[in-house]
Amino acid sequence: MEELYSKALLNFGRKILRILRKPKKFLIIELTCAHLQLKENGQKNLRINRKNKRFVYLISPNKIKNEDFYTKLDQVLSSKKVSFFQLRLKKEKIINRIYIGKKIKKICKKYKVKFLINDDPMLAKKINADGCHLGQKDMNILKARKILKNKIIGITCHNSVYLAKKAVEDGANYLSFGAFYSSKTKKVKYRANLKILSLAKKLTNTPIVAIGGIKDTNYKKLLLNKVNFLAISSYIWNNKKLNPKEAINKLI
Repeated sequence: MEELYSKALLNFGRKILRILRKPKKFLIIELTCAHLQLKENGQKNLRINRKNKRFVYLISPNKIKNEDFYTKLDQVLSSKKVSFFQLRLKKEKIINRIYIGKKIKKICKKYKVKFLINDDPMLAKKINADGCHLGQKDMNILKARKILKNKIIGITCHNSVYLAKKAVEDGANYLSFGAFYSSKTKKVKYRANLKILSLAKKLTNTPIVAIGGIKDTNYKKLLLNKVNFLAISSYIWNNKKLNPKEAINKLI
């Protein structure tokens, strides 16, 4: 009887070893363990479970005055932490936006960063950007899609599941929620809470961007809530303690 029991136990052990040796199975086990460790230990182990190292969605400052901006942008993008760059110059003349956009586009292409235009699908088409970002008061997604075809179109959803559902139905490529914190880039009309992130994840697999006052002291909390990208501006461009290169490097 003991011999039969030993053989059965041995066979069971061999089956377990065969499962663990399969690369796909091992990967699943490894990621699950990392996720559990992340929940238990908090932000310290954030790097264990984050597959996307390019988690920054970088937004331009409200004004680009000097040529040295392009050098700083090159340094920031060389960190390889940026997936998107959005040109947001609300008060700039169109001729200047075209000039600035073309220069930035070259730098983005160098580092394989997607270059987006804020609010203006026509400008995005004119300079052949990778897409555009739309606010709720801008052109709707369906009209923008006719202009931009298969390019990237993202949209602001504030703190609304309803707006997110509509954006998904209309074919948005990403959903932006916020502001999660006070922002120096623009006045905050809508505040978002972390609950909207879990609700959005249940609703869709469409990538989610968090926005609003994100910096080195609060960004990990959003990543822990499974945000795909973090929209950051003032922390990089208007940081009184760190230059842009130092600021991006503090986001690990």
